[in-house]
Amino acid sequence: MDAFAHGSSTETSDFFKTKNAWNYDRVPGGSSGGSAAAVSADMCIFSIGSETAGSIRLPASWCGVTGLKPTYGRVSRYGLIAMASSTDSPGPLAKNAEDCSYILNIIAGKDSCDATTSTVSVENYISFNEKNDNSKPLKGIRIGKPLSYFNIDMEEGYKEKVNESLKVFSDLGAEIIDIDLLDPKYSIAVYTIIQRSEVSSNLGRYDGIRYGQGRDKFGFEAKKRAMLGTYTLSAGYYDAYYAKAQKVRTLIINNFKECFNKVDLIIGPSTPCTAMKFGESDKSSMFGELMDVLAEPSSIAGLCGISIPCGFLNNLPVGVQLIGRMFEEKQLLYSAGEYQRVVNYHKERPKLK
Repeated sequence: MDAFAHGSSTETSDFFKTKNAWNYDRVPGGSSGGSAAAVSADMCIFSIGSETAGSIRLPASWCGVTGLKPTYGRVSRYGLIAMASSTDSPGPLAKNAEDCSYILNIIAGKDSCDATTSTVSVENYISFNEKNDNSKPLKGIRIGKPLSYFNIDMEEGYKEKVNESLKVFSDLGAEIIDIDLLDPKYSIAVYTIIQRSEVSSNLGRYDGIRYGQGRDKFGFEAKKRAMLGTYTLSAGYYDAYYAKAQKVRTLIINNFKECFNKVDLIIGPSTPCTAMKFGESDKSSMFGELMDVLAEPSSIAGLCGISIPCGFLNNLPVGVQLIGRMFEEKQLLYSAGEYQRVVNYHKERPKLK
């Protein structure tokens, strides 16, 4: 994985760069790139990732697996190295939504070792797995299509693959409704400021005494993020950056609440493109934020989301995501599971060399 989860390509690992099983010249995504690549390559049945804003859904999309980002506070963060404490959300990467439901059943719930875990009761997430003979299993479910998520710059052909999945959901009985969500580009600035600020605070604990090595052992990415976060939290800049970002975050949260008064789920592309080549991340200091642009708003709002395979472009997986209200993972998994009953992209496997 990317060291300290600082990255979206697993190129900032302290050990080695992980390859995408579908094409060894491509990255698996990140920061949980190793977790997604391991599932994709059949090295394991499932793995655990952690999403701050895209770190489960991005590698799931690029590696052609199913990745569930639970509601913030649904799964304990105890044992994880903190990055952005207000959005970090551990979750499963697996072959399909059914497997994700089994894992969530085990890892969800209140933990006395993590004060941010919720007391909201844990549902039986695997109860939907029973055979469904209903030809319209999603009848009555309203799925919102945010126009702003489909109007961003995307790889040619990517949008068409996602639109094909909308037709499948419609054929399963769901009602597709156009909705207005804030342009996801606004989340880039908000997430960058909040995440860097919390990185600065969290990395401040690594003093060479408790953790055994000095701060000079940090990689370039960790140093860069800590420095930017320290700047935004410093006197004279806190109100201009961090406080303002939190206000816009509230606007994003309220915008989602308004939309969820009209729909039950929200659908959109998981990412703007298929897996990138090694080295592309060096061309932009905002590479991760640009790749995670479609996951950042829901992560900032603490919502649950899932990325599932919906096709291929140039022999590389394409992902579509569903976003749900807080603590409504069961409906999310149910809808994704019904899609995967009739569409078999999640069963495709890369040919390993």
